[in-house]
Amino acid sequence: MEIILKEDIENLGHRGDVVKVAQGYGRNFLLPRNLAIEATAGNKAVIEQMKNSSVRRFAKEKADAELLVQQLDQVELSFTRKTGDNDHLFGSVTGPDIAQALESQGFQIDRRKVQLEEPLKSLGEFLVPVRLHREVTAHVKVIVAKEADAE
Repeated sequence: MEIILKEDIENLGHRGDVVKVAQGYGRNFLLPRNLAIEATAGNKAVIEQMKNSSVRRFAKEKADAELLVQQLDQVELSFTRKTGDNDHLFGSVTGPDIAQALESQGFQIDRRKVQLEEPLKSLGEFLVPVRLHREVTAHVKVIVAKEADAE
């Protein structure tokens, strides 16, 4: 089945691409979620308009993301966690934790854009990538520190 993508879909294609997919995937997933339209002759004519607006939107989103990168490069997030023997952390710092900390500083970043392969489970400084756009990635400095003992 040939479809025209209305949104970027990872491992499939970008907005405006004409791709072939399995019948079930197209009819049961992509079309009901309004992620794609069938590639008919009429829709293929509409795709040119979609591509033109997509190019303009892509350029604007990329420019916005590049401005946001400049702001995020200045951000430093600090997390304190309880530690045990040998400074071993109880718990960890996860992508949602980082997204929530960024939100508290006024940045609206979706937690799925925080590209943390696995949670931070040790003390120290880390550069965490945040994918703001398909071609733009920021790096946020995250510091994991030991919680002060209340003795």
